[in-house]
Amino acid sequence: MSAARVSMAVAGVLLAGVALATPPHSRYERSHERSVSSEYDYAPVTRVVPIVRQVSVETPARHCYDDVRYVESRPHISDPDVGGRTLVGALIGGVVGHQFGSGRGRDAATVAGALTGAAVGYDAAARRSATVREEIVQRCETRYEKRYEERVDGYRVSYEYNGREYTTRLPYDPGDRIRVRVAVAVAE
Repeated sequence: MSAARVSMAVAGVLLAGVALATPPHSRYERSHERSVSSEYDYAPVTRVVPIVRQVSVETPARHCYDDVRYVESRPHISDPDVGGRTLVGALIGGVVGHQFGSGRGRDAATVAGALTGAAVGYDAAARRSATVREEIVQRCETRYEKRYEERVDGYRVSYEYNGREYTTRLPYDPGDRIRVRVAVAVAE
């Protein structure tokens, strides 16, 4: 064998050994190499501005008012004027009813005429003697009143860290200082 072939064989064996001895780079290892180390610190707050929005609010309100209601009161049958007119109506109706039919039919027509006449007489007397009075009735209804309110939706917070100013939005007012995460990563 020539010396060149021997040296190539030795180099090949050495490279294969190095390749077997060195584990391959996996994704985990690469991401592990690039991992970020985080720590927390505090930064002074330079400005806090509330973020305000307007919302419409409907509230029920009860509104009451007086209303006039007219009530008709009809007199009772025991009222002499009403009783007399009812009796006269029954007599006239009975006489008119008696003019129709014959035998038992005449009796039925007389009774029907008397009842109809009494009803007409009562109604005429009651209308004539009826009184109308006013009653005050309170009526209420619910109405919805719409108004606008300002509500705080969050806070725009400005703070300074390492000579630079940053701005973020928070759901609360942090006060004089804010907790910040400081991340350190390898620069490539």
